[in-house]
Amino acid sequence: MADIQTHTLSTDGFASKSQVGDYTIDIDATNETGPNPNQVLVADYAACFLPAFRVGGQQTGHDDLGAIQIDAEADLDDGDDLSGIRFDIYVEADLDDETLADITERAEGICHVHAALREDLYADVTVHGGVEIDA
Repeated sequence: MADIQTHTLSTDGFASKSQVGDYTIDIDATNETGPNPNQVLVADYAACFLPAFRVGGQQTGHDDLGAIQIDAEADLDDGDDLSGIRFDIYVEADLDDETLADITERAEGICHVHAALREDLYADVTVHGGVEIDA
């Protein structure tokens, strides 16, 4: 049995609904009814990196970092594939640059999305045709 299971359905067009546990996420490649997949990936990366940053803070003896905000931006190439992602992280706690760099390095080792963004992690795809789908 898999550790994570999701269900994604599109009945028409380029919009889909993904069921993740008890939550539904609307994703639309055309940005008409929801964020597009690249936007969701960048937001997911930031949402994973932020708690990893907090854990990195705890590991360095800084349990109270206060509020943390990540402003993420990404570049797309001519084929609309992600070609670069940047985070600006704002931390309420007043820490020196060396400490922040240490926390950031630790967060990179902790964040599961950071670890997953590598060339050798692709979906193993099997396609089944002629299947009636209950929508």
